[in-house]
Amino acid sequence: MSIDWKKEVESRKDDLFADLFTLLKIDSVRDDSKASEDAPVGPGPKEALLKFLEIGARDGFVTKNVGNLAGHIEYGAGDETLGVFAHVDVVPVGSGWTNPPFEPVIKDGRLYARGSSDDKGPGMAGYYALKIIKELGLPVSKRVRFIIGTDEESGWKCMDHYLAVEETPDFGFSPDAEFPIINGEKGILTVQLSFGGNTEGGANELISFNSGLRENMVPQDAKAIFISEDATKIEKDFFDFVEQNPITGTCHIEGNQVTIEVVGKGAHGMEPKAGINAATYLATFLTNYSFGSDAKHYLALTTEYLHDDSRAAKLGLNYVDAVMGDLTVNPGVFNFTAKEGGSIALNFRFPQGITIEEIEAGLASKLADFGVTLSRGKAQTPHYVPADDPLVQTLLDVYEKHTGEKGVEKTIGGGTYGRLLKRGVAYGAMFPNSIDTMHQTDEFMAIDDIINATVIYADAIYQLIKSED
Repeated sequence: MSIDWKKEVESRKDDLFADLFTLLKIDSVRDDSKASEDAPVGPGPKEALLKFLEIGARDGFVTKNVGNLAGHIEYGAGDETLGVFAHVDVVPVGSGWTNPPFEPVIKDGRLYARGSSDDKGPGMAGYYALKIIKELGLPVSKRVRFIIGTDEESGWKCMDHYLAVEETPDFGFSPDAEFPIINGEKGILTVQLSFGGNTEGGANELISFNSGLRENMVPQDAKAIFISEDATKIEKDFFDFVEQNPITGTCHIEGNQVTIEVVGKGAHGMEPKAGINAATYLATFLTNYSFGSDAKHYLALTTEYLHDDSRAAKLGLNYVDAVMGDLTVNPGVFNFTAKEGGSIALNFRFPQGITIEEIEAGLASKLADFGVTLSRGKAQTPHYVPADDPLVQTLLDVYEKHTGEKGVEKTIGGGTYGRLLKRGVAYGAMFPNSIDTMHQTDEFMAIDDIINATVIYADAIYQLIKSED
């Protein structure tokens, strides 16, 4: 049976983008301050989940809401189940957007909005792929569950709950990364560094230091407030520092209180080199001046061990695996006040060959002189599906069929729902020539990429579930 997948997608293009716009207009950032038993990660993610399930029910699918944390849209029947995992939650928006982040707009062939590329755009592409298979009435021998999560960008509470009460698919993919395929994902570990709040003993007094929105985002903005008798000199020095570094910033003086704000560049924490960490630049500047006790340790540790070192070489943790690549570290969230003390969240992405315990032991040894305590946050081990697995081979074949490019296996530092399954991978929707704006200001996804991804997903899903009779 020959199917013109591109024609089928193009005929539904207007509907696809209408549904996608509806989803993108929902502010679905996790908000624990508004969380409740009925909305476990806040009202926004719940609203986006319900809207997606409503779209599925409208189109005649069987749908199920699992505790307002996750849900699925189901099609077909058979002894095996293919899982397609997407998420509707998004990271915080940050500052500096050209257009409001939840008012999607198409400009110069690009769809701008928070979530356009991560992961509402790819998710809708995957859904419409399944919708096309259903509407064409194609013969299938397996069941498909299009599974929607609401907490992928934070703690994965959604999938913990879903897989505890629903059956686990036999194999599957997540449209939440890159083509041609991601069959390896590094381990993920967040370590919280905690400091006391003693600021005595220095010529300057640190009142507060804050930066970062999420541990898996490179901090774009950083702000420090401190007391100094050399405010005028510090202001001049700061603008000289800005002139010499890839940042912008402001300095405001009121009496002897100084407020400095630095703007860098946000990026996904899986590759810190893609961003400019505003926090480590600000700390590096402030270490030129005398601060006391815990404040001194806080700034010194950041400068000496975290600034401009995405591979953790200064921490003695640099490690490379031949298949999975480099260990990386993203200092993602910074908070310090004299009253509450200080904290820094370090987000590691590590390949096979080094363990969580080895990373923690190395940190404890290297940072022993800074009066810091360590605690473990989110932790996941590396995930790998062999390149000769039939799932991987089928997905690569479909990619080559529609692009003319030979696909090869790849590992990333990002963590996708693909790792939930022993035979699970990530598959698109970013193409090799796409511009990656995930977790960044003015996030976008090219219109052509959304269309072409839908084409590939439709063919791929059908190849994986079609009846051989």
